[in-house]
Formats: sequence, C-alpha cells, structure tokens
Amino acid sequence: MLVDDSLADIERQFLAAYAKADNLAEMALFSRHESEGRLHCDLMLYLSPASFVVADEIGAKPCNRPSSNSLALRVGSEDSWRVLFPEPRG
Repeated sequence: MLVDDSLADIERQFLAAYAKADNLAEMALFSRHESEGRLHCDLMLYLSPASFVVADEIGAKPCNRPSSNSLALRVGSEDSWRVLFPEPRG
C-alpha cells in the first residue's frame, strides 16, 4: 500500500524511456512480491539490462538475473519474456 506513489513514478519514468527506445523486446520492468519468511512482503522491481537509463535515474542496484518464477511484467513487450528468459518459465 505504501509503495503506490513511488511505483507510479518509476513506471512513468520507465514509459518515457521505453517510448524512445529501439530495443523494446530487451527493455522491461518486472516485479515480484518477496517476503523471505517475514510477515510483510517487499515489492521488488527488476529492470532489464537495456533499462540502464531508468535504473540509473532511480538509483537501482545491479543484481543477478532473477528467476522468472512469480515475476510479473509491469511494463514492456510480451516478447521480453522470450528474449530475457529464454529457458521455460516455471
């Protein structure tokens, strides 16, 4: 509930960069709710490597490619699943 405004801002920034991009299938914003055993969960956002401009603007930190399990595509082309996660989704 507390993340709504921040998430909307990030999505707006992403959409602005996405509108200017040439490699749309490689540019995507994903999310997943993660609790790591805690009572409350965190909403984790994952930006594809081609989204580096947005990542830099919002101060995102690099990480390893997440598992596609339980990821939701928030912004981007459905083709990004095939490009960014070539293994079968599970």
